[in-house]
Amino acid sequence: KGVYVRGYRALTLGWSDANTFLPVNFALMSSGKAENQLGPCLKNDQRTLAGQRRNQARTKMNEAAVDLVSQALQNGVPAQYVLFDSWYSSPKMFDLINQLGLDGVGMLKRSKKVYYRYRKRLYSVKTLYQRLQTEGRKSKEGATYQYSCVVESLSGVELKLVFVSNRHHANNYLVLATTKTSLRPNEIIQLYGRRWQIETYFKAAKQYLRFDQTQVQKYDGLCGHLAMVMMTYDLLAWQERQERDDRTIGDLFYIMGEAMPDLNITEVLVWFVKTLQEFMEDEPIIPRNLLEGTVNQFIKHLPQSV
Repeated sequence: KGVYVRGYRALTLGWSDANTFLPVNFALMSSGKAENQLGPCLKNDQRTLAGQRRNQARTKMNEAAVDLVSQALQNGVPAQYVLFDSWYSSPKMFDLINQLGLDGVGMLKRSKKVYYRYRKRLYSVKTLYQRLQTEGRKSKEGATYQYSCVVESLSGVELKLVFVSNRHHANNYLVLATTKTSLRPNEIIQLYGRRWQIETYFKAAKQYLRFDQTQVQKYDGLCGHLAMVMMTYDLLAWQERQERDDRTIGDLFYIMGEAMPDLNITEVLVWFVKTLQEFMEDEPIIPRNLLEGTVNQFIKHLPQSV
């Protein structure tokens, strides 16, 4: 509506093993300017958790995100990659994540102000895409992605970029980047796809756990509300992971979806002939010529070898 509304932005950190998603921590972000802050800032004692949270809320989003990741590692949360969307994807962010001993995977903004070094020349994401087009280095692995290359940021961090076709817009594309340059393009796409689990968490938390429906207006009360929502979701996710519902037949769909094994034509013929012989022994009253005609018809319709 074009109206400026005062409020807080919930920065959420979650953990996933591609099967279960667990929200780990959050930061309720505010503005760094006192005139734009909602409510008086009374507790600012850095020795207390409330004071530390209020101080963290006034920092930049990228700095707070790295701080959350660092806290998770210090508390024993295992991880190999940090997935984030274009809001946090900057060369500095990849550098900070790399300093924590992790590899970042994120979507890049097509900004004209950020440059990457490719073959000793500087390019923005858009001009680099045009350069790869002129080189004719389009992917030969189908329509999963268009181009892939390794670049270097101005801070010296190597990134592998993957230009992915946007299925909703034929003339548009998405750009994924990672510091793990040894990953194949399809692996990078699959890794980034797991970030969607946090969106499903937001939907479930808002629809069933009242994530965005509360009468609390104080900052500390809102932090407690979000903490309770996350703990509730963690318990539900853990319970779902432990339980096995034997009433469902979902496994049959996975079995039916598996590829049929390749059979040798000789093995098929031997099986067919043996089956007919057993049928003749069990049913001697059936005319022999009828069975022989069935066999000949089967052989006639087999694919001819060149």
